[in-house]
Amino acid sequence: MTTATDAIRHACTAQARIDTPLGPLLLARTKRGLAGAWFEGQRHHPPVFDAPFDADDECLAAAAAQLAAYFDGKATTFDVPCDMLGTPFQRAVWDALLAIPHGSTRTYADLARTIGAPAAVRAVGAAVGRNPLSIVVPCHRVVGSDGSLTGYAGGTDRKAALLALERARA
Repeated sequence: MTTATDAIRHACTAQARIDTPLGPLLLARTKRGLAGAWFEGQRHHPPVFDAPFDADDECLAAAAAQLAAYFDGKATTFDVPCDMLGTPFQRAVWDALLAIPHGSTRTYADLARTIGAPAAVRAVGAAVGRNPLSIVVPCHRVVGSDGSLTGYAGGTDRKAALLALERARA
C-alpha cells in the first residue's frame, strides 16, 4: 500500500528545512502546493527526497513565513496552497481537522461523527496520525475522549506546547 509519505516523495519538487521554537521542520511541496511539514524525528518522517532544497521557492517561503507568524502569535490560520496526498478517507479526516478552530480541540469520536463514520474512531485516529502537514492541518487539536493528549506523531510534548500556544492567544 502506498502511503501519503510515499506519494509525496515521488511528487516532491522542492523542499526546505526551517527552524521553529519546537525544533526543525521539513517542508516539502509538489507542483500543486505544500504537501508535507514534519518535525525532525517525528513518526512517518519521510526518507530523503530527490527534490532540491530551495528555501526561496515561492510556496515553501510562504509556508515558512506563515509558520513563523503562527509561532509569533500573529496568525491563526494558513492560506498556503496545499496538496493533501492521501486516500479519500484520509483526506476527509484531514479536511475535518481544518475545521477545528484555533485554540479549540475535538475528540477522535467527534471527528468520526463529523465525517459521517461514527464507528470508525480507530481509523480516524490512524488517519490523524498519518497527517503529513503538521500544524498547517491541525492534528494537534485532537484529544482523547477524556481530554487526554493521546498520541501525536511529533511527540506529545510538542502537542502540549502547540495547544498551550494556541490557548494563550485564543
